[in-house]
Amino acid sequence: MKKLSTVFLAVLIATALASTTFAYGWGGGPGRGHGRGACDGGPGCDRGIQAIPELGLTAEQTAKIKDLREANLNDIKPLRDKMFSKRGDLKLLWLQKTPDREKITALQKEIGSLRDQIQEKMTGHRLAMLNVLTPEQRTKVQALAAEKGFGPGRGGCGAGCPGGGPRGNR
Repeated sequence: MKKLSTVFLAVLIATALASTTFAYGWGGGPGRGHGRGACDGGPGCDRGIQAIPELGLTAEQTAKIKDLREANLNDIKPLRDKMFSKRGDLKLLWLQKTPDREKITALQKEIGSLRDQIQEKMTGHRLAMLNVLTPEQRTKVQALAAEKGFGPGRGGCGAGCPGGGPRGNR
């Protein structure tokens, strides 16, 4: 009876610890995991260039940029989902008693290829957004990009950023 109580207590403790571990889910902070992330509104930030008041975007420009952004997010979503799934598969390969080097390497190449495809689509998206702007607005965006950096996590929101999760903003 004492042995059964000990086993039951061990399983209960393991379940309690595992539930808090899995509560964090994927990602390590803003911009990680399946979410779109968060940052301070700099050029290329999750909220996009339409969130920069200095640009003085027209309603038409804002609508066009919003449409481009939504189309881009819909375009890359299958690639992102596939990449996150492959990362989970890779983690499982690493957790095997005897990890298979060939399988791991092949999966890493697949993940790299997916990441490259996403980057290619993001480059096209950024160029399309810049084409919506007037030359003066582009100059302002370039000045802000030089000042704060360009893209998510560049400037303003570093390690220790609110919402960083258990591992911080990597």
